[in-house]
Amino acid sequence: MRILSWNVNGIRAVEKRGFVQWFGSDSPDILCLQETKARPEQLSPELREPRNNRGEAYYAYWASARKAGYSGVAIFSRVKPKSVKPLGIDAFDDEGRVLLAEFSNFTLISAYFPNSQDGGARLPYKLDFCAAMMDLCNGLVKKKRHFVLCGDYNIAHTPIDLARPRENEGNAGYLPEERAWMDSFTQAGHVDSFRHFHPGETGHYSWWSYRAGARLRNVGWRIDYHCIDHPFLGRVKGTRILSAVEGSDHCPVEIELAEK
Repeated sequence: MRILSWNVNGIRAVEKRGFVQWFGSDSPDILCLQETKARPEQLSPELREPRNNRGEAYYAYWASARKAGYSGVAIFSRVKPKSVKPLGIDAFDDEGRVLLAEFSNFTLISAYFPNSQDGGARLPYKLDFCAAMMDLCNGLVKKKRHFVLCGDYNIAHTPIDLARPRENEGNAGYLPEERAWMDSFTQAGHVDSFRHFHPGETGHYSWWSYRAGARLRNVGWRIDYHCIDHPFLGRVKGTRILSAVEGSDHCPVEIELAEK
């Protein structure tokens, strides 16, 4: 099972840049989207009822923000989940930040973590969201449920997760409080799957500024993740960052799970 996650920075915008064609050709088993910036009724039939190039239909689920053109997440899945629901916390559901899909062997979470913004203007909100994700994942583990928490975390965890760590000290996404939460999350027994398979490797990024040719020069940040509970590692065949896929300032990231 291939699970992809992609912050599309506007599903309608990325549709104009070949999203439907890419999705039909790539044909992941599950695709989690973040920052969709739209409600389903605003979308084309190709997005509301997605299919791959073999004509296979996907189930599509959406969580949209109350504010128009803002935030939002989605899940496209070839396998129908047992259930799909938002997080259940109004402060985050009002911004369309989370969808939880229950499958037979694990819980999939598509999450769009808040940006802490300049000067940490939304840092308290961001840390509240992070705490909610910790509680959610810890709770699933306590129930002996595996999880995959995928999405745009808006956090570069360590210096090797961004091209210019010194220049970005104190900037949103690399604040000490955000990195400390990632420390606590992994220390709780949860695993950054990409880093598990690529320990110590530099130059792997999933987001690049639109300015100054950053993507062409690979001056980026790795802020998109698939994190899992440690016991689920035995099911993971590998992870990839699909940096060649364009259309957004982020690129898709992938985790591949073996059959049980």
